[in-house]
Amino acid sequence: MTDAFSTKTTPAPNPGPGAGLPLPEPEAVSRSLGQLAWLRFRKNKAAMLGCLTLILVALFSFVGPHLISHSYDDVYRSYVETPPSIHPRPDEDTLRAAANTLAVRGRVALESFEVEDGRFTAVLTSPNPMDARLSRLFDRSDVFSGAELQAHEDEGRRMTLTGGVTQETFLMGTDSNGRDLMARIMLGGQISLAVGLLASLVSLAVGVLYGAVSGYMGGRVDNIMMRLVEILYSLPFVFLVVVLVVFFGRSFILIFLAIGAIEWLDMARIVRGQTLALKRREFVGAAEALGLTDWQIIRRHIIPNVIGPVIVFVTLVVPKVILLESFLSFLGLGVQAPLTSWGALISDGAANMRSAPWLLIYPSIFFVVTLFALNFIGDGLRDAFDPKDR
Repeated sequence: MTDAFSTKTTPAPNPGPGAGLPLPEPEAVSRSLGQLAWLRFRKNKAAMLGCLTLILVALFSFVGPHLISHSYDDVYRSYVETPPSIHPRPDEDTLRAAANTLAVRGRVALESFEVEDGRFTAVLTSPNPMDARLSRLFDRSDVFSGAELQAHEDEGRRMTLTGGVTQETFLMGTDSNGRDLMARIMLGGQISLAVGLLASLVSLAVGVLYGAVSGYMGGRVDNIMMRLVEILYSLPFVFLVVVLVVFFGRSFILIFLAIGAIEWLDMARIVRGQTLALKRREFVGAAEALGLTDWQIIRRHIIPNVIGPVIVFVTLVVPKVILLESFLSFLGLGVQAPLTSWGALISDGAANMRSAPWLLIYPSIFFVVTLFALNFIGDGLRDAFDPKDR
């Protein structure tokens, strides 16, 4: 018997040879500035949505032309300013009306007309015997092809013709020249995005190098380089483009050079301001004490430390360049037909806004969506590289 207040104890386990030693602490994972910025950028839903939207627009513009049957310069004279539709055009009623018109022209009657799987079957009747060459009337039409005599009955007073039907599908309609608007928008996206990216890369390369050299060298060199920037700032941009168009004509390369030659000025001033603050830091003094040349310090220490603000600024330059290109195309100074851009398409749509509003709506949608996506990406990068600046 045990007492009611007694407790049952169990022997303690035998401690092992490592008992009493402290547990190993988990190894700290170090992340670079770029990794931390990427983690913050991924948490920004608007920026990620902007990236997804920009990828879809780029796929639509560069991959889409390989997936459709229409080219940007194909002209369909029977489909001038055709409204958007998911159904093939012309529809069966329009085809029947075209066949009836051909029958009247041949002085016969259209008894029946059917369309199935891209082929038509027309039954013609007449009180007098009909000539088998009547099928040539259908071959001369824009919507019928390969008409053949299937049956010649009732001593030639009843004729059955079969042949192919030329139908086209225009998801976004056609323009005033009968060209597929969706194919034109894809081409316009290629040119607008290419001009935006290439001109931004030019401003990035020239502006970063120019601003870093000006800010680091300082003194008289800085004064001369900045006075040159101010002189270029004073030149009217549109007047400069007009002069270039007069001498060299309109071309894609001209727009790229004109915009790239102006946009690097802002980049140079931003990089110069960052460089003025960086060259007083301790690591720059240490590099000078180690005997590095000015170019080595600029290349190894100054430029890598201004990449964060530069990347953010580039994402804001791209939509600005696209706007400039669209503005030039709107004024008629952009790309030359049959090439086009979103700005040129918007200009044509504004001229036909009442008769064909889809010519203005669809290019404007792609243009606005792309600008919003780029601005969201720029805001996300700004918050990612400088989370305190909110």
